[in-house]
Amino acid sequence: MFHSDLPAVDAAAVPADAIVLDVRENEEWAAGHADGAVHIPMGEVVSRIGEVPDGGRVHVVCRVGGRSAQVAQYLIAQGVDAVNVNGGMLDWEAAGRPVVDSSGESGFVL
Repeated sequence: MFHSDLPAVDAAAVPADAIVLDVRENEEWAAGHADGAVHIPMGEVVSRIGEVPDGGRVHVVCRVGGRSAQVAQYLIAQGVDAVNVNGGMLDWEAAGRPVVDSSGESGFVL
């Protein structure tokens, strides 16, 4: 599933102003996600490719890094400058990065 040539970055190293694409399911997103992230569930990325933000590197995140690796690989094949976030939202939360729920309050990673 993982390819050694897939660009990846640790959650703690994602720039504060980075474009973050969260590909987890709706209930995972609702419980907690990176503040300012864009949400497109993995199964909808192909049909919603036009909603992937442009204008910079897209940091793709899921819970631990498996789904996001697949999506990052797909996006790269489409010409998008994408990178997988190693460790996903679990590492994001562990690194002390902000996590908010769907109402903007402090959230948690499912």
